Amino acid sequence: MMTTNTENRISAEECRRRIAYLSEFILPERKATLERAVASRTPYMTMLAENMFHPQNASALVRHCEAFGVQNLHTVETLCKFNPNLNIVRGTDKWIDIHQHNSTTEALRALRAEGYRIIATTPHRKSCTPETFDVKGGKFAIIMGTEKTGISEEVFAEADEFLKIPMCGMVESLNVSACAAIIVYMLSERIRNEVEGWQYDEDEQAQILYRWMADSIRDSELLLRRGGFLDDDKNL
Repeated sequence: MMTTNTENRISAEECRRRIAYLSEFILPERKATLERAVASRTPYMTMLAENMFHPQNASALVRHCEAFGVQNLHTVETLCKFNPNLNIVRGTDKWIDIHQHNSTTEALRALRAEGYRIIATTPHRKSCTPETFDVKGGKFAIIMGTEKTGISEEVFAEADEFLKIPMCGMVESLNVSACAAIIVYMLSERIRNEVEGWQYDEDEQAQILYRWMADSIRDSELLLRRGGFLDDDKNL
């Protein structure tokens, strides 16, 4: 799983220099695919999986985030490990950033520090739906709880709003994977259609594109050293 280390992040200008150099070692069609994907990524919406223990659900959440352009996925693993099945994610974890937190308290504090609204998913509170949720109200983090009991009491207490998928049948709710698919798809589409500035800016896109290209090209670190971009004290 990919995690972002902001302390080692190089400048956007340096990323562009390296992108230009690495472009010699990647097919134009492949580079164009990466560029299209980067342009569709959003930091406006993020997800937090709180003690999600089922590998199939963890895998599905990773795939949903990647498929619909949600770049950042956060996890809390105080009760169980977030452990996607590699045969299910099929490499999609390479293209998103997964951030692990030591506790729910730490995760919520970090998200609020970045300006995210805390949106808890539950069928048990007076809630908005994916159709009625105010996507224009500012960045937001969707909290998905553990499989059987849902979100924790701490998330209940800290949530700014609650989100549910209304049911027309006899069942009360869908499983975590199905809920996540509906929510991520619908809200990501609404963001792109209704919110200005939902994309990463050009510098941030360059940061992501460089990391993707370096990860896609075989022996990219060796190539960068040969090109004079890295020395013994530097890494990717």
